[in-house]
Amino acid sequence: MMRSVFITALILSSVEIGHAVPQPSTTGGAVFVAYFWRAKPGQAEAYGAYIRTVAEPIDENARRAGVFEEVRTVTPGAGTTADWTHLRIFRLKNAAAAEALGAGLDAATARVVPDETQRKANSERSASMRDLVRREVWAELR
Repeated sequence: MMRSVFITALILSSVEIGHAVPQPSTTGGAVFVAYFWRAKPGQAEAYGAYIRTVAEPIDENARRAGVFEEVRTVTPGAGTTADWTHLRIFRLKNAAAAEALGAGLDAATARVVPDETQRKANSERSASMRDLVRREVWAELR
């Protein structure tokens, strides 16, 4: 009984309620950073179009610069209930690359959209269409 309580306490101490706690990859293998987004009511199609026309060119620039290896955007399958509408999963070579993802995407954004006023407008536009549900970091099982 005491062992069970200790193990439960250990598990709970490593989990933040509602959020995955990023854990460094001990294997040195690929790391996946997942962003779960929920489109605001009536904005799912508009947000999907925003991803295709604004986010994907930035993602491609970042990928070519070596920020990440691959990105996939998925939506729940028909009949599936989820707390998100768009899931963007970035595959990175290791934990260090995962930690640098945000800065790398910011740098790519500045290269693709050099006008600061336009970057701010894009940011405000995306914020009007969706909310972040959560961010999770996963390590590849080797």
